[in-house]
Amino acid sequence: MPDVQALVNDFVLKLKRRKIEGSHASAQHTAELLRSVISHQRMPYTNQAGALIDAVKAVGEQLIAANPVELAVGNIVRRVLHIIREEDLSSTATAIEGLGLSAGSDDDDEGQHEDRPALSAAALAAAARSTLRAPSLQTLLEDIPDSAAAPQPPSSGGDSEGKSKSDKNIRSRKLKHDVIEAINELIQDIDTCHEQISEQAVEHIHQNEVILTLGRSRTVKEFLCAAKEKNRSFRVFVAEGAPRYQGHVLAKELVSKGIQTTVITDSAVFAMISRVNMVIVGAHAIMANGGVIAPVGINMVALAAQRHAVPFVVVAGSHKLCPLYPHNPEVLLNDLKCPSDLLDFGEFSDCMDFGSHGGSPLLHVVNPAFDYVPPKLVSLFITDTGGHNPSYMYRLIADYYSADDLVVKRRSTS
Repeated sequence: MPDVQALVNDFVLKLKRRKIEGSHASAQHTAELLRSVISHQRMPYTNQAGALIDAVKAVGEQLIAANPVELAVGNIVRRVLHIIREEDLSSTATAIEGLGLSAGSDDDDEGQHEDRPALSAAALAAAARSTLRAPSLQTLLEDIPDSAAAPQPPSSGGDSEGKSKSDKNIRSRKLKHDVIEAINELIQDIDTCHEQISEQAVEHIHQNEVILTLGRSRTVKEFLCAAKEKNRSFRVFVAEGAPRYQGHVLAKELVSKGIQTTVITDSAVFAMISRVNMVIVGAHAIMANGGVIAPVGINMVALAAQRHAVPFVVVAGSHKLCPLYPHNPEVLLNDLKCPSDLLDFGEFSDCMDFGSHGGSPLLHVVNPAFDYVPPKLVSLFITDTGGHNPSYMYRLIADYYSADDLVVKRRSTS
């Protein structure tokens, strides 16, 4: 078996060097790494969920710091932390119910069973939260078997203590097993998200419509191709997505699938938008307020669509849903790319002479990678869980994330 720390260091290095292309691959690699971390984590006698949470936070903090721009990495770390908390809550509730049943079996009066009040959901949640905290001295003293406090026959005391340890070991193994199974489901969801989104294409793309997109997105490509496979006849305008011109790549891919495609310049979007029935774009991340971090130029497309009352649709997997807001200090909204994408240094070398004007060049080049699209410009999100309005994002976040994990930071040991 490979050393887990070696796997973590290797993945951190890849994130720093930007060797993992795309949010989808980053999310899948992160989930697989955290699964390995959990499977190799040694479980303590008490507070097993807390041990798993600390281990995941320790690794997650390194991964997020390695590439803060790739928000999908932090999303998956928080999703795994939420899974641990949910599985621990379920395990605690099951254990408490088991204690209630065993106590009831010792009572022969059936009428008293009916009068015994059931445990409330609040009581179950409080019990689960207590398992995430380190045990106090009083708790440790209360957990000492009675055989240590008063003389007991050796055989019965040993059996009781052994049974207690055996039950704890079984519960810890079950918690780890349930968490790993849930992470396997998460990995499967990430792997199939494009197929799940593409299945909805025929509900949104109709006959003889004109679709506009910008740049290249695998999710958009598969979404459009799925509609074509269902015999939908439509045309696509592809804005080229300068300065990296990924729209040229998408146009070739669509033509190879038999889709009528027209390439336009980014500056022609406003002139062509009046002929368009719908704008469909991908996203780098979907924020908690329903805003979108997307490839640069898409905010301009969204403004043009709003001006002409054209629906603006964002297609993205649920692993891109981020529980943070754009103003949170943990969010790095943009990434500046190399100026050589815009200018040839040889041609403009005289404008970038650092030997004059106090060592400061007259010409500056800014090449941002992303735009921010506010939620008021988005008509609909299409994810692997279905179509959602921007105002519904808070509900998905409540299902996927815990408020305790928004800031991924290890607990201080001091």
